[in-house]
Amino acid sequence: MKKNASYLIFAVAAVLYLFTATTNPLQKEFVSNDKDRLLIELISHVIQRGHYDVKSLNDDMSEQIFHTYLESIDGQKRYFLQSDYREFSKYMYQIDDQIRELDLTFFDLTYQRLILRMNEVESLYGSLLSSPFDFEKEEEFDTDYDEQLYPLSQKARAEKWRKQLKLSTLSVLYDKVQEAENNNETTPAYVSSSWMALEAEARTTTRENMEDFFDLMNELERKDWFDIYINSFVLQFDPHTNYFNPDDKDRFDMSMSGKFEGIGARLSKRDQAIKVVDIIVGGPLWRDQLMEVGDEIQLVRQEEGDAVDIRAMRLDDAIKLIKGPKGSMVYLTVKKVDGNIETIPVKRDLVVLEESYARSTVINRQDQKYGLIHLPKFYVDFKSYKERNAAHDVEQEVINLKEAGVGGLIIDLRNNGGGSLQTVVDIAGLFIDEGPIVQVKSTVNKTEVLRDRDRKTLWNGPMVILVNELSASASEILAAAMQDYERAIVIGSEQTFGKGTVQNVVDLNRFLSNSTYGNLGALKITTDKFYRINGGSTQLEGVKSDVITPDRYRYVDVGERDEDNPMRWDRISPLIYTKWNGYLNYDDVIKKSQNRVNDHPIFNLVDQDAKWIEQRQNDNTITLNYQEYVSKIESDRAYADQFDAVEEYDNNLDFTISPADQKRISEDDIFLEKRERWFSNLSKDFYVEEAVNILQDLKVGIYQQEPLARK
Repeated sequence: MKKNASYLIFAVAAVLYLFTATTNPLQKEFVSNDKDRLLIELISHVIQRGHYDVKSLNDDMSEQIFHTYLESIDGQKRYFLQSDYREFSKYMYQIDDQIRELDLTFFDLTYQRLILRMNEVESLYGSLLSSPFDFEKEEEFDTDYDEQLYPLSQKARAEKWRKQLKLSTLSVLYDKVQEAENNNETTPAYVSSSWMALEAEARTTTRENMEDFFDLMNELERKDWFDIYINSFVLQFDPHTNYFNPDDKDRFDMSMSGKFEGIGARLSKRDQAIKVVDIIVGGPLWRDQLMEVGDEIQLVRQEEGDAVDIRAMRLDDAIKLIKGPKGSMVYLTVKKVDGNIETIPVKRDLVVLEESYARSTVINRQDQKYGLIHLPKFYVDFKSYKERNAAHDVEQEVINLKEAGVGGLIIDLRNNGGGSLQTVVDIAGLFIDEGPIVQVKSTVNKTEVLRDRDRKTLWNGPMVILVNELSASASEILAAAMQDYERAIVIGSEQTFGKGTVQNVVDLNRFLSNSTYGNLGALKITTDKFYRINGGSTQLEGVKSDVITPDRYRYVDVGERDEDNPMRWDRISPLIYTKWNGYLNYDDVIKKSQNRVNDHPIFNLVDQDAKWIEQRQNDNTITLNYQEYVSKIESDRAYADQFDAVEEYDNNLDFTISPADQKRISEDDIFLEKRERWFSNLSKDFYVEEAVNILQDLKVGIYQQEPLARK
């Protein structure tokens, strides 16, 4: 298949043109002598010039920013008082003016007040946890924060925190009592000393958790809260426009590429200690086997220079010192799990997050073989499309499955939140001869059609696409295209997520030639809207499955329609395209499958479970009486027991590693273990079972295997 020109690159170029097409050098427009004001000035300019759906910065938006920001920094109303809110409210309709005038009065006021209130609360929780709670008292904790007012006074706030801490302690206490009973350390008829000891332990645990929480909060700097303020502004345009500070931008790039350069570990900070919580398979630490989970990193030394003590550092700052370019050395002074202190040399390398990448398995049922490709995201390296990407990997997995002799193909897009638009176009081209895949409408109302232009098809057999409510963006493009061509049957939730917009990441540093403020980060901005080849948008409505299956998200708020400030649904002119005519019984198979799902006892149980989850989510009061708390848990557990069949279900499918992956077993001793764990989960998956049923039912007219290699 001939690759389309990289849409991502051209889209970014087009966006940048909008910002640079001016008679004067653009950098002269930005004269703010303060980094915060410069960021506001830059972002305001970019968003007003480049967003797909520009909105007026007026009093209405000011009010929305006001509420979004306060909810972001104190959504549970645990810090601010009513007097604070009244003072803040004076600025409710002035924020738009302050943004235009680069005035930080409102932000400075709220930031300083937040720090004051958080310090007050931090000094409070110790005394609240100093004496036993009365768990016989009849009282409740209300979690419906939207309907609550800020506390009237410090006394009222202390009472709210007392209940919050009591609830946290109650949860810990319940677990400790259960553990004691299971270990026969106590009896159900507790003597007072046993109960008092467990309650004291529970309060100690709550205190330690609070210490960890405030340690993390105290590490946040003014710039972190300012990022929240900026995003409260840009989120008014749509849910997917976001400001990325430099660290966030690095994390975004890593997420999209599925790789980074470093030592190959996930770190966390607790009790002023930075510890290894996971070692990534294939990374330097995994290969060298010189460190293990639980080791504490104390000092970091580069190839040149002195060792730096990271124990008092923010986690993000410590990670910056530990990460580094491939091939460079870093020396870590580590307190081992056994207490020994060692200095360990680590040669940094490229670390690949394999769980981010496509993987496949052969499904065996009786004497038939089917292939399943799990695609967690449409990944790409923004620096080079030719590097590993989702399209190339899916293509290779299809080739591997064809070599294994499969007679049908399942593409699993469940929980796939999207990614690169270009990769989805290339993937769709694997399954059709040629034709349009998606329409993209830009900020200047120009519509571009992205096509598969060759007449080669890598896979021309029966296909099923699995989706759910969390299948979004690029996932929806692929599912929609295959549905419109009637190339595949889409099975899953009533509709997918409903994100029908395209974002581009704009480097804010491009607009300044001589900035003294260092890296300013980037703005992920909605610049385009995509449409199906039938003319309809997936925005809000998503892709409606051909075969609807219930799942646990069915009745809860999940999807674009449940986000704040979503863009509207609309449609444009449809394209001329030819439906795939390879199926002899397409409509009949859909009807047969839907009847099977409707009659399946497991799917009916899942629907009941989903309704129960909705009911529990709407219950906003939690008892703080221990016996009532236990009674509620036991009641819920008894009710939940009826859903055990869902977890214990066996679909009687056999999953094996494709022949192409067999050689990896000898090279990677973790590979087989990870695959077996995946297969164990798949063996309980009734959605996959129904997908196989569909593949068995589908009859293909002229079915000839295409050559394995594609040019």
